[in-house]
Amino acid sequence: MRFIVITEPQFVNSEAAVITRLLRWGVDFVHIRKPESAATDVENLIKAIPTEYHRRLVLHDHFDLFAHFTLHGLHLNRRNSVLPRGFKGSVSHSCHTLKEVEYYKPMCDYVFLSPIFNSISKQGYASAFTPQALLEAKRQGIIDKKVFALGGITACNIEETKHYGFGGVALLGDVWNRIGDADFEAYIRRIAHLC
Repeated sequence: MRFIVITEPQFVNSEAAVITRLLRWGVDFVHIRKPESAATDVENLIKAIPTEYHRRLVLHDHFDLFAHFTLHGLHLNRRNSVLPRGFKGSVSHSCHTLKEVEYYKPMCDYVFLSPIFNSISKQGYASAFTPQALLEAKRQGIIDKKVFALGGITACNIEETKHYGFGGVALLGDVWNRIGDADFEAYIRRIAHLC
């Protein structure tokens, strides 16, 4: 399984250093999602991350920055639904229904399906899928290695996502809520090991 972390929408203290540590500790990719931020702020964040990790970064916004760095890819969503002309790189997409997964999966390297569990970062954003529905989607081949679970993912439920057939997990709230904890590195390494 792959392990992805999505940034908070707002910038956090020492974010470039945190992202660098996450990638060093076993996170496969970090998705930079800053919908309300200026392109120059996102550019400065990328510049502050060592270039050796740039190939493991994915942009959700300000797609024009992709041409200035050697990044992994772009993530399509409702705000940014069109790739730049001539784009060469990994493509991912946000999905909120199994029908969306079926539609977008063939044209993407991977897709997120959410919320699998009750969201940690968005209050009131409850799980949209029953265990039975997820298992049936796995049986039908809708959920497979190209589909990543998002929404309420923690170390405690990663084994469950494997049971449902997901090819990876994407974490947001669980990671950023733990910054500053004494066991932060150990926790991230534990998730990487579980994946």
